[in-house]
Amino acid sequence: MKGFINRFKTSFTVACAAVVASPLVALASEGASSEEGHGSFAITFLWIAIILLVAKLSGFIERWGQPSVLGELIAGVIIGNLVLIGINIFEPIKADNIISFLAELGVVILLFQVGLESNIHEMRKVGVKAGLVAIVGVVVPFVLGSFIVGPALLPGLSQNAYLFLGAALTATSVGITARVFKDLGKMQTNEAKIVLGAAVIDDVLGLIILAVVSALVTTGAISLGIVSGIVAKSVLFLIGAIFLGQILAPQISRIFAKIQSGTGMKFTIVIAFGLIIAYLAQFIGLAPIVGAFAAGLVLDPVHFRFFKDPEIITDFKEAIADIAPKAKERVMARINYHAHRHIEEIIEPIGLFLVPIFFVYTGISVNLATLFNPQIILVALAITAVAFVGKIAAGFAAGKGSNKLVVGFAMVPRGEVGLIFATIGRSLGVVSEEIFSIIVIMVILTTLLTPPVLSLLLRKNS
Repeated sequence: MKGFINRFKTSFTVACAAVVASPLVALASEGASSEEGHGSFAITFLWIAIILLVAKLSGFIERWGQPSVLGELIAGVIIGNLVLIGINIFEPIKADNIISFLAELGVVILLFQVGLESNIHEMRKVGVKAGLVAIVGVVVPFVLGSFIVGPALLPGLSQNAYLFLGAALTATSVGITARVFKDLGKMQTNEAKIVLGAAVIDDVLGLIILAVVSALVTTGAISLGIVSGIVAKSVLFLIGAIFLGQILAPQISRIFAKIQSGTGMKFTIVIAFGLIIAYLAQFIGLAPIVGAFAAGLVLDPVHFRFFKDPEIITDFKEAIADIAPKAKERVMARINYHAHRHIEEIIEPIGLFLVPIFFVYTGISVNLATLFNPQIILVALAITAVAFVGKIAAGFAAGKGSNKLVVGFAMVPRGEVGLIFATIGRSLGVVSEEIFSIIVIMVILTTLLTPPVLSLLLRKNS
């Protein structure tokens, strides 16, 4: 009963927010249409506020054990399709170039954060099992989606469309899986280590496939030579960015630390480095998110050892004055935290601002009218089945000593990565509304169904 009351309160709050927002939007739209210059941006400010509030309100889905990204996506789908019941007040969001830009920047920041949380050294330690799981988990879904299931279920489309469908099926959102392992206290199990290691390799392979497919769409031709060249360019870029970054990042850090060694300068260097590498990726014909991911992999806390946090210095002085053991522990804990987590910490606020805009905006772009076609729904369910099969098959590459079903199901969620692939395909004009909606349904179902199934398997494996 208590749970029902809480859900009712949440739903009532969302409904009230929508009611309050409607007249505000109407007034702002009227005011913006009558002004020029800075005043014309007022409506965009309101759109951004509404998107952020809706994203946060949708977070109640976490109470049901689901990731917040799922709630943001569903909230966007609802807002974007209110027009189907005669409410068209939010339709201008779809054509707002500023929000579109913020969503694009959000996905770059997201991949930059994924790179920061990944560890090159850990990638080397995961062993052959994680590598095999990642390779099978990328190759099988890509082949099924691009060359078998895609052409069979959606005949008459271009090969590029099938390639993007297959690319979207290769994705793995390890954040969703990691949360399940963590909640159940299974992070140190053999299965968790294999999955987390495989997910990092999966990200790299998936981004290379995305770079290859995107470049093939741009060139308009498919040949072994072109594919080989794109793969070589992608691999060389990732290796070059990581190798040169490891050399240059400490030197850049040292130079700028002499100018100003506070958190503000540290933030500037980190975010500028990520955006510059993202630009260089675009410059040579790769997707900017490939560069953002590579930049995140490059940056390591040790590169910023020249920076000093004034708060840490203050704490240290206090500890000298008061030699109490607890004070020493507090200072050491803060120093260790600063050394190992501060880069992610200072980037997190901009991620909290921009990343939800990407997910809600992506959901807004989904046209539910395409789902009125029973054939589209059946195709979406079939593609979802393929998404499950492709990753479960990867679990069998884990070999002896591991629960293959746990590993396989842990790789199933597509989450934000699948949405990124679909969004890029749509921006290139090869992913239609129908395919985009199919991919979004696949992402929602794989994200929604995996946690309870994985939890059940882990409990049985205890």
